[in-house]
Amino acid sequence: MPKRTRIWLLAGILIIATFLRFYHFTTTPPGLYPDEAMDGNNAAEVVQTGHPQVFYVEDNGREGLYVNLVAAVLEVYPVYEPWVIRLPAAVAGVLTVLGLYLLVAELFGYEVGLLAAFLLATSFWHINFSRIGFRAILAPLFLTWAAYLLAKAFRSRRRVSDTLLPIAAGVVYALGFYTYIAYRVTPLLLLLFIPFFRKTPHFWKKVAVFAVVTFLVAAPIGWYFVQHPADFFGRTSQISVTNSPTPIQDLAVNIAKTAGMFNFHGDENWRQNVAGAPELFWPVGILFLLGIALCLYQLLPWKKDERFLFSLSNFGIWFTIAWFLLAGLPAVISDEGIPHALRSILMLPPALIFAAIGGVWFYRAMKRTSKTFARSIAILFLVLVAAFAYVDYFIVWAMNQNVPGAFNADYVTIGNEINALPTGLPKYVVVNAGGVPVRGLPTPVETTMFITDTFTTSTQVAKNIHYLLPDQAGSIPAGTPSSTIFYIN
Repeated sequence: MPKRTRIWLLAGILIIATFLRFYHFTTTPPGLYPDEAMDGNNAAEVVQTGHPQVFYVEDNGREGLYVNLVAAVLEVYPVYEPWVIRLPAAVAGVLTVLGLYLLVAELFGYEVGLLAAFLLATSFWHINFSRIGFRAILAPLFLTWAAYLLAKAFRSRRRVSDTLLPIAAGVVYALGFYTYIAYRVTPLLLLLFIPFFRKTPHFWKKVAVFAVVTFLVAAPIGWYFVQHPADFFGRTSQISVTNSPTPIQDLAVNIAKTAGMFNFHGDENWRQNVAGAPELFWPVGILFLLGIALCLYQLLPWKKDERFLFSLSNFGIWFTIAWFLLAGLPAVISDEGIPHALRSILMLPPALIFAAIGGVWFYRAMKRTSKTFARSIAILFLVLVAAFAYVDYFIVWAMNQNVPGAFNADYVTIGNEINALPTGLPKYVVVNAGGVPVRGLPTPVETTMFITDTFTTSTQVAKNIHYLLPDQAGSIPAGTPSSTIFYIN
């Protein structure tokens, strides 16, 4: 395939990825989940104070990069609407598609790379989290790009690559530690580079540069955790399977459920999936299983049937397998909401690499019989996958009656109603809903706070809004119009 054709195909894939992540962006998904709003409120405070943090302790604690990116958006566009919080996620989603192409093309060739990028661009799993303001979407972005830059650095024979590429890889990789807790398993993955590349020129020099840069860039959050060790474990210690009375049994069940989510039964949370649907569209799921089988077959030590061989690098196979297995650890060791699409988000890129391997092998096998038939089936498959992505997200999921409630759309409505009232008129918001307390109030109120831009005491005073717990409702002055009293239930 000519280079120009590859570039045009990649451009087409990126256009599809961009469309699926930005179409109806200001209205879909509806509402604003309190965890998203918490990021937005912290970001608004950063804009107000000028003090970004590496870690934000509220709402069970969160690595700070996503909040700081939202703050950068608010500096440019001071608009307090849900899409502002979600904008970094959508951009990250598109950049991950590009990064996956580059990585997979480096490991397995451009055909597998293009198909992997297309499958990621059209994956409901990835589309959905690219349109929600959760920091987890940044984890696959940084890991994919870091792995690409590192592989490129070790394979390069140019002297300039001895320094520049490892530096870039170290910066990108280290930034991942500011994204999501599941990213912490990834150092084990990078150890795979040693046995496969240790004999390449200047290998240890490149490793040293990469390690030093990674350490320096990750040092601020590392030092924070040294000073606040409880925040390092945070939510993980609360939901760990080790807290179960039957940890071994529960771990086995979690592994089975997580393995089955790709083809059989996925996340049941409407916020994260079409409840219960497999995480992969069924044709992609079949190719995923085929790709795993092909990779394992190639690793067999004895002589293999030439008909089933595929030109794949052993490093690429081991790297993909290790990535897939390590990325599953944060999901299976938790004991809440399994299968869990969010906690297992790092499993998605390697799963689609397997599917792309299966797809390219199957296409080549069909070509041996008939090139015309193979191309017809390939085009049908690509059109079907792209069409399904649109229908599944924008029609089946977005129009489902459960989705607004999953994103607490009623809390956004309350915020808009408050914004429509005169500033000089006192407004009272009684928070009846339960949740993790943040500065004395349960997290569900965060949505209304963001929409009204009243997270801090100073903004609440300026806009004459009073947030009350149920036992404080008696302090509302007698005769206050009911149109100025709101309830977060």
